[in-house]
Amino acid sequence: MPLTFRKSFRILPGVRLNINKRSWSITTGSSNGPRYTRSSTGRRTTSMDLPGPFGWRRTRGTRRTGGH
Repeated sequence: MPLTFRKSFRILPGVRLNINKRSWSITTGSSNGPRYTRSSTGRRTTSMDLPGPFGWRRTRGTRRTGGH
């Protein structure tokens, strides 16, 4: 089983800094409303907990342009 590294810090009320082995991200928002996450890799995620076993998440990745 591989080892993973992930750490989350609360830097202000409603703002968290998340760090893992490959990137870091900032999450803003509360548990009652939508949460917005912006990653160092350019990924943007909007998520929200809904009542019951439901949740909602929308992710936009980076658009890479280049010679490959």
